[in-house]
Amino acid sequence: MQGWRRSLAFTSLIAALGVLAFAATLASAHSTTKKAGTLNIMGFGTGDDVAESRAAIATAALGGTTVNRPSGNFNDQQFLAAVASGNPPDLVYLDRQKVGTYAAKGAFLPLSSCISSQKINTKQYRIPAMNEITYKGKIYGIPEFYDVRTILVNNNVLDMAGVKLSGLDTSNWPKLLATAKKLVKIDSSGKVTRIGFDPKIPEFFPLWAKANGVDILSKDGLTPHLNDPRAVAALAYAVSLVNAQGGWDKFKSFRDTWDFFGSDNEIAADQVGAFPMEQWYYNVLAGSSPKVKITALQFRNKKRQPINYETGMAWAIPKGSKNPTAACTWMRTMTSVSTWTAAANNRAKIDKAKNAPYTGISTGNAVADQAVYKTVSSINPFFDQAVKKVLDVQRFSFNIPASPASAEFKQAWNDAITRVLAGQQTPKQALDQAQKESVAAIKAATK
Repeated sequence: MQGWRRSLAFTSLIAALGVLAFAATLASAHSTTKKAGTLNIMGFGTGDDVAESRAAIATAALGGTTVNRPSGNFNDQQFLAAVASGNPPDLVYLDRQKVGTYAAKGAFLPLSSCISSQKINTKQYRIPAMNEITYKGKIYGIPEFYDVRTILVNNNVLDMAGVKLSGLDTSNWPKLLATAKKLVKIDSSGKVTRIGFDPKIPEFFPLWAKANGVDILSKDGLTPHLNDPRAVAALAYAVSLVNAQGGWDKFKSFRDTWDFFGSDNEIAADQVGAFPMEQWYYNVLAGSSPKVKITALQFRNKKRQPINYETGMAWAIPKGSKNPTAACTWMRTMTSVSTWTAAANNRAKIDKAKNAPYTGISTGNAVADQAVYKTVSSINPFFDQAVKKVLDVQRFSFNIPASPASAEFKQAWNDAITRVLAGQQTPKQALDQAQKESVAAIKAATK
């Protein structure tokens, strides 16, 4: 997912450059006392208009501090090498699910003094996002975006196949499988030409497990539940969806041909019926193919209750940071209500100028979201419905708790599912192995 987000950021670079003057003007109102030195950031390079307008505001808030943010995502090996050499970056931008691992290693600073000195109100941030960056009762990060997952439906495909929206109810697994079979298209040679319903595994496996009644990791981040019978059944079902639509090789080969960010994307080209997806993709569609007819549905568990698997990015300060004060100022400013609102207002103006639907910005700051979504004006009934559904789903969120082996845990279940999709193991065999690997990783990390 983050790779897709970075690709989107790159394609939006031209728009971002166009808003720098705007952001610089706004930033002057946020500037504080002059600060010396440099702030070296890892994982946050050039981004889209939302990233750049906020970065300009945060830079101005640092006074005279030089901000160095080379291109590229957060890189685990580079980061650990920098820490080992005694020359870590001053600030990092990374997946929240990795924070627990680095906190346990002592590679990140707890933010108690930062939060206190700069009067950061942590209650403004969404609880699931805060849970991801809290380890042993201490906060090690500040949350940024807040990903919300809904079912993205291609209305055209459903109409062509004569299928109703009720057939995509994720609480009714037999019915959903039958619907996927109705929507999929496979030619006479066995080649997949349209996916009916993409379960989005391995990456959305926690969502399917939760739908079947199990959290794959305990709240304290110490006990995996990967081989719980409910998790095994969830994986078996998700894989059955893939197998019913050509099998993994043909399924993935076809999916890899999609023009995901382009105007000939899988929705515009009617190459898929439906799939769960993060809310930011509605903005992609609004820009690339604003005339598509879509519907957003809640992802429901077996009890028909809405659920959302939330993820996102975070800011953290490495141990050994040479400029922790500037790092703290940057984090506070980047995630403040006023900065998010300024970026949202600017995005709304950009979209209005292009006559494109504006879908808002989903952040880890609940107070900011209230202000941001006041800027969303009705322009397209299909995207309007999607935005309302995203807002409705936010309150049903769950997260993967911070763990001393967060990265190893995620790698274990990702690898397990890949083995099942490749036909190398059964769901139970793969998750039994992943359970052992993650237990061992957590045990090693807590020594």
